[in-house]
Amino acid sequence: MSTLETEAPGESEAESGTDGTWVEVSLNSAPGNGGACTGPQQLEAVVADALACAAAGAAIIHLQAAGAPGADAEQQADFLSRAFEAIRARCDVIVYPGAPVPEYPGSDAGLRPAALDVLAQRGLLEWLAVDCGSANLCRYDDLREDRPGELLLNPEAHIRETLSIASRRRLQPSLRVLEPGFLRLGATLHWRSSCPAPLYRLTFSSDFTLGFPPEDYSLTALLNLLDQVAPGAQWMVAGLGADVRPLLARVVAEGGHVRVGLGDLPREANESNAALVEEAVRLVHTCGADVATPAKVRARLHALEMGD
Repeated sequence: MSTLETEAPGESEAESGTDGTWVEVSLNSAPGNGGACTGPQQLEAVVADALACAAAGAAIIHLQAAGAPGADAEQQADFLSRAFEAIRARCDVIVYPGAPVPEYPGSDAGLRPAALDVLAQRGLLEWLAVDCGSANLCRYDDLREDRPGELLLNPEAHIRETLSIASRRRLQPSLRVLEPGFLRLGATLHWRSSCPAPLYRLTFSSDFTLGFPPEDYSLTALLNLLDQVAPGAQWMVAGLGADVRPLLARVVAEGGHVRVGLGDLPREANESNAALVEEAVRLVHTCGADVATPAKVRARLHALEMGD
């Protein structure tokens, strides 16, 4: 039985509202994050996969500049620009890149902040991913072999600067919450900024030691904290080397949003992004909710920015 074929709440219990449930797909992962790349990497494959996912019902597409490993900011911006333009020429979908990483001595991986400026100047950015803290990225498999993990480094000054970009460019921040402290810091820094109302991406992990595993108690804890520090905020669940599908029926019933995709699953996953989106869409409908279009996602976020 599919992991999504669980007992779902009835229509009267679904609380996602008339706007519908947002379905996001994480197309791929880039080098780093403690493991090999997953999902499509080259430009043509990324574009084709994005279009298939949009046709399957995804309103939001998240992708990494995985086809340009070790590239400088200009090369990253070129890869992403070509991908975004090709996708948007064929469908109306929200598409955004991974979070920028701070530049420091020895840093040679991840999206450069300068690439974001290029994308923004070209009018290609709607959303901006933000990592709201630093963490040790240690896989259980590596620890068993005594291989050291990696450091996700995001000093507070870098987080503030990323939110400042979102404020100046009026970009929608998608705040990745890997640890409870990320949620508390992200909510406070957003309160101190003037950027649009954020989406909180509650991220669970099975492959890594950080954060919570994708369990019901974990979601309860994070939702209780979210209610305390950012009541009424939009939120979704996501994975970092984790399959969050067992949580999705509850997520839809609680009024949250859904993210699936090869970029989030454990690296041994053998599924297609389009099939994962189709499965998520069926689950949303089974829960008695509608799947939001990109226009409805934008309208809801605009209403939140206007204080509605």
